[in-house]
Amino acid sequence: MTETPSHGLLLRLAGPLQSWGTHSKYLRRDTARFPTRSGVVGMLAAGLGREREAPLDDLTALSMTVRVDRPGRVLSDYHTVGGGLPADEKVITVEGKRRSESKGTLVSKRQYLADAAFTLALTSNDAELLHVCAAALRDPHWPLFLGRRSCPPEGPILVGTVEDPLHHLVQLPLATKRPRRGPQPTDFYSDRPLGVLPVDSDAPDRGDGDHHSGEVSDEPVSFAPLERQYRPRPLYRRAVHLPDATYAGFGTGYLEKLQTYIDTHFVKPERSTR
Repeated sequence: MTETPSHGLLLRLAGPLQSWGTHSKYLRRDTARFPTRSGVVGMLAAGLGREREAPLDDLTALSMTVRVDRPGRVLSDYHTVGGGLPADEKVITVEGKRRSESKGTLVSKRQYLADAAFTLALTSNDAELLHVCAAALRDPHWPLFLGRRSCPPEGPILVGTVEDPLHHLVQLPLATKRPRRGPQPTDFYSDRPLGVLPVDSDAPDRGDGDHHSGEVSDEPVSFAPLERQYRPRPLYRRAVHLPDATYAGFGTGYLEKLQTYIDTHFVKPERSTR
């Protein structure tokens, strides 16, 4: 069994809209149902102020586990590009020419996740890297967004720096109400086996999470504008029934319970003297 890192960051990704593309090309922009590694690594790189051509090896070494607090719903946007522009400003074709007046408007279909919320654990044995990433999320060099620039987060992204991050990922309050139809499993997605999740073994569960359920091409190799590259990586999924006390509702009620958990379990970072 792969060793589980004992250090990690906990992140909260929530906002009116999110979009985590996996097969986006040209005029069709999809979204996965959960944050992708490429999207989160890109967010860290933005916070650190890295240029698009900069190496990503240290950031891609971080392991990522996602808890789906609210799955949201997929929203499709009818989007147009290039309409009404002068002839010398029309969209350029693959031959390097300007599109004609009759074909100047392009229709783009873009997908978003509406009203979704996720809690993430980024884990590593490199405590210094985690420290640097945490500082970048608190005070980012460039603005942070949830997959696309049009999707800002609704609040601070960093929840805290912790020991035993998977324990806290299971225990942190869920940003949703308890379902009226009774207990429902909470989905976890990861790039490593999920049999190590510290959950009650007597609780009903869908799968042990130790066998990957497929592959997703969201492992970034390069963000260079003309040389973007991604490679596939295994996707592990586990659906777990969490205790009723974990459900914290919405709005200020959830935020108060989250803050109480943070104050009780996390060591507060030292304040800057600047």
